[in-house]
Amino acid sequence: MKRMDRLKKLIRVARGEAPPDLVLEGGRVLNVFSGEIIRADVAVCNGQIAGVGRYDGPEVIDVRGDYISPGFMDGHMHLESTMLSPGELARAVLARGTTAIMADPHEIANVLGIEGVRFMLEASRGLPVDFYFLLPSCVPATGLETSGASLSAADLTPFRRANRVLGLAEMMNYPGVLGGIDPVIEKLIAFRRRVRDGHAPLLSGRDLNAYIAAGIGSDHECTGRAEAEEKLRLGMHIMIREGTQAKNLKEIIPLATLRNNHHCSLVTDDLHPHDLLARGHLNCLLDLAIGEGMDPVEAVRMVTCNTAQYFGLRDVGAVAPGYRADILILSSLAPVRVRSVIKGGRRVFDEGEFTGGAWPKTKQRQVGAMNVRPFGRDAFAVPQSGGQIRVIGLIPGQILTRQRILEPAVRDGAVVSDTDRDIQKLAVVERHRGTGRIGLGFVQGFGLKEGALVSSVAHDSHNIIAVGCNDEDLFTAVKAVEGMNGGLAAVRDGEVLARLPLPIAGLMSDKPLAEVARGWEDLRQAARDFGSVPAEPFMVLSFLALPVIPELKLTDRGLVDVNLFQHVPLFTGD
Repeated sequence: MKRMDRLKKLIRVARGEAPPDLVLEGGRVLNVFSGEIIRADVAVCNGQIAGVGRYDGPEVIDVRGDYISPGFMDGHMHLESTMLSPGELARAVLARGTTAIMADPHEIANVLGIEGVRFMLEASRGLPVDFYFLLPSCVPATGLETSGASLSAADLTPFRRANRVLGLAEMMNYPGVLGGIDPVIEKLIAFRRRVRDGHAPLLSGRDLNAYIAAGIGSDHECTGRAEAEEKLRLGMHIMIREGTQAKNLKEIIPLATLRNNHHCSLVTDDLHPHDLLARGHLNCLLDLAIGEGMDPVEAVRMVTCNTAQYFGLRDVGAVAPGYRADILILSSLAPVRVRSVIKGGRRVFDEGEFTGGAWPKTKQRQVGAMNVRPFGRDAFAVPQSGGQIRVIGLIPGQILTRQRILEPAVRDGAVVSDTDRDIQKLAVVERHRGTGRIGLGFVQGFGLKEGALVSSVAHDSHNIIAVGCNDEDLFTAVKAVEGMNGGLAAVRDGEVLARLPLPIAGLMSDKPLAEVARGWEDLRQAARDFGSVPAEPFMVLSFLALPVIPELKLTDRGLVDVNLFQHVPLFTGD
């Protein structure tokens, strides 16, 4: 049907002069514009909402007693964090009410560059969840680590007008913005007419003003209400984050009031597979927000129209005439219970089952490889240099860390892990270019009494990161990941007790959610058996190589003082 004919039919259906394709009868519509819940029918025509009021047609779904909501939208998520392919992720989140995700593919881009971005666009095409992308602004995140690729403004600009590309993803290199570094400024200028997302933990005062003045419109890194309030006052869209590791919703949600919550969204950022399986996706965040006293319609706004409006999407995010018919039928609002999902006017999920024909098949392939220069067990030795050492101190529930200055434990002239003081050795092994670089340091707060944990998911360059109580287990763990062509493992006494292969760039599995979640849970259990204190040890481990989150981190090139934005020696006297 031609565009003109489609529009004429939509108008006739809205006026009651022609029958709709589908009518949702007698539901309680969540009106995200007025903040009301109103009882009405919803008429659908050619995948769009024709009207909200009183309608009849050949196909009627009785939804009396149910709520009718716009489909949920996650405004900031890294697909790679779920360890699922886009197709498997779509299946998982659709059943929980999510119909759109705004993704930043900088994880896979740091491994594969532009080919990683192309892979994500290709693998997410044609699915019943809309995957929008913002192009990664920081590949690599800094020059303080070795990544698999480097993307300039010239590399990104050909994708500006690509279908489902909305703009520039989180600008993590805020020192580069503040310092006016040419490659950073070039990217901001190249996307000056598109959305430019932010990432500026703890930035404040004049530096925050400068960062926002550069054209950056959002932030998802707020960990406290005062920080979020300052950024909101200066015009930022505040993405209130509640993921697997960073849990900021309860602290910040009181900021979102009737006066200002249209400038706020709820997002997950990083969500691991077991959390997705056990707790859900945005439905879980809504439950938390409503549980904290927020009005249900106000909470729904923050995963629908607020998100759509920030990203400039004019035809999604509401149940209203002319909007795309991405509609949820909810049997309950507190807690959120999804009965049915209608996507583009077609029922795709109903009463626990996927409907509407065969699930779209997306060609999946293994991508990426390990390129680790051969090394021996002695590569993890840290000779004593005299004096105290810098130790990464974990902060429970945060990806922020503290820099601690401690006396080292020394054995046979080498600094070793000290389980009595909860200090374990940390290693980052470069896996992209075969440089042979191995960064060594120490971390306090894991609680490990034995064994080693390892992962090829290590933000943002995704080299291999391992924490352990002895060099033998560290060596075995790293070799296990190399042998799997990427993944996670738990090792004790030289034996691999649990593993999860991630053959897609060392970041994602090609298996279903339930299987990936089981593998993840096996790893968590092994870590608990080793004495792990963090509930999510592999998530904590994955962020210890991220040199844009204060205060002290470790890359393949060595320790990084993020406040100084430079490498520092392990020994304070060096």
